[in-house]
Amino acid sequence: MELTTILSKISSPSDVKKLSEKELPRLCEEIRKRIIETVAKNGGHLASNLGVVELTVALHRVFDSPEDAIIFDVSHQCYTHKLLTGRYSDFSSLRKHGGISGFTRRSESVHDYFDNGHSSTSISQGLGLLTAWEKIEEEQRASGRNPKNRKVVVVIGDGALTGGLAYEALAHAGQLSKNLIIVLNDNQMSISPNNGAISRYLSTLTMTGFYQHFRYLVDGIVDKIPNSKHHIGKFIYRLKRALKGMFLSNNFFADLGFEYVGPLDGHNLRELEENLLRVRKLPKPVIVHIHTKKGKGYSPAENDPASFHGVGPFQISDGKMEKFDTLSFTEAFNNSLMALAEKNTKIMAITAAMSKGTGLDTFARHYPDRFFDVGIAEEHAVTFAAGLATGGMIPIVAIYSTFIQRAVDQIIHDVALSNNHVVFMLDRAGAVPQDGETHQGIFDIALFRPVPNITILSPATAVDLSLCLMWAVNTKRPVVIRYPKLSCPSELPGFESDIIEGRGILLKNEEFAANLSLDFEDAASGAKKILLVCTGGIFDETLICARNLLQKGMNTDIYSLRFIKPFDEPYFINLAKNYDEVVVIEDGVKTGGAGEYIENLLFENAFNKVMVFAFPDKYFSHGTRSEVLADAGLTAGEIAKKVLEKCGRA
Repeated sequence: MELTTILSKISSPSDVKKLSEKELPRLCEEIRKRIIETVAKNGGHLASNLGVVELTVALHRVFDSPEDAIIFDVSHQCYTHKLLTGRYSDFSSLRKHGGISGFTRRSESVHDYFDNGHSSTSISQGLGLLTAWEKIEEEQRASGRNPKNRKVVVVIGDGALTGGLAYEALAHAGQLSKNLIIVLNDNQMSISPNNGAISRYLSTLTMTGFYQHFRYLVDGIVDKIPNSKHHIGKFIYRLKRALKGMFLSNNFFADLGFEYVGPLDGHNLRELEENLLRVRKLPKPVIVHIHTKKGKGYSPAENDPASFHGVGPFQISDGKMEKFDTLSFTEAFNNSLMALAEKNTKIMAITAAMSKGTGLDTFARHYPDRFFDVGIAEEHAVTFAAGLATGGMIPIVAIYSTFIQRAVDQIIHDVALSNNHVVFMLDRAGAVPQDGETHQGIFDIALFRPVPNITILSPATAVDLSLCLMWAVNTKRPVVIRYPKLSCPSELPGFESDIIEGRGILLKNEEFAANLSLDFEDAASGAKKILLVCTGGIFDETLICARNLLQKGMNTDIYSLRFIKPFDEPYFINLAKNYDEVVVIEDGVKTGGAGEYIENLLFENAFNKVMVFAFPDKYFSHGTRSEVLADAGLTAGEIAKKVLEKCGRA
């Protein structure tokens, strides 16, 4: 039986406000304990959440959520927020199928204003929300009603400030001069350590602390003098302006029209509350600059915050994570790239704050002069790569499928239009476990298949990926290679076959069904011939489906789509004519996808026995890979069942 704790008694932010100052350190300790215990079991974002515990407590004590909006950029650091807004009892279900999300979700709580998951969006969201509220308040005043004067607080990390969208919003916020409160959480990390001028610039702002201390000291004294604003207001104003000129002369935020407060100790609750209470009263946009430590309170995460950014289950005692002997697609990419880079000095690697997640950390250590982490700036990464290609280099851009969505225009305009030789490695393509709607990699095929000049490859195994990457490096045009967050399947001889542009890999059942205890000739005798056509990322499930169908007496082969585009139409049409049914299985959306294209191609050529299994037109929540695929109707068992039903063998 769980002992009663301060945290267990909190059902809303109003309960947090009732706590005494002496109880707050205990509350923060309990929050950290709960987060560590839950993430150790379920996996999740640990270091970032441990770093914002005091900040989140202070925000909920000073502001009145949900009347006031607290918006977390990316929102992977929202665990404390969830614990304080009525989700304590559900917290054990974090990131589990049917449980609460690891990100803010409007469907979960009125305290979550946006469904966030990507970086640098929060300032734009907050400014739009505040502008709408102020418009409503104007109408209320005009009709004689008292408006609520609601506040909007944005929490954004220094890593997210490497994204251009954040600067567009900052410039607009300064222009509109509305009381948007932006808490800049400066921990000198995004996922990988921050690089570039922005990180160095924030470090220089620590000198402005004297100005802030002096300013609040003067304000406190003046407020105690009767009629002070009337008698000495102009003098005080001029003095503060002079001091601001001295200490904030190079402050980028002040130049944009923001009041700058900080830097503050992000783990000092009293300092945070005192300053946030003052900030709440200001009539203009404010930057509250705080320093925090990622992983605060758990030494393994403090010592290695990058490894504890997003983690699977681990041992609390020493932080050791579960390791698998199998080779992942990410590792297979890294191995292949290192082998190629050793022989070809023109190969350069680019990522957007994801060097560890994409497997490029090894490349970065061996070839630091050929590696570029541009920060959370996917658009720049792509156009920078276009420049490198124009200059004669071979850029390899490794970005998650979900994040490449942020750079679609740059791929079309800056790479494909000029036919620049850039290789895009899209990790986490297809079903992505645990992170939910914002991280599913199911849109890339539909986004890039219509774009002229682009080639799309979909390897199914480590050997297949290696051959595809080697081919892409030696070709002279834009190439997209997509692969899942998954261990590589066992190799089959077919995947060692030479690459023929536009063609996939035909695997006859004799090659992959050797371990089945049945007589193939008897099973195939008089049976319908089925061709399962799949993208590489869902080959595992397709293989199981094929074996299920074979066990039911269906003569089943597999055609793995090594090439999604270009597609050798005459070859495939002739191949399809050898089968009674063609079943396309795709780990992307059906609308605009490869399956829809193949179905139309066969229909146009008088072959109408086609079934397409792909992600339907909806968003898919968090869960294991198997659970996400089940929600989409893409499990091996479900596909086999529907094929058998259509063939009259159910």
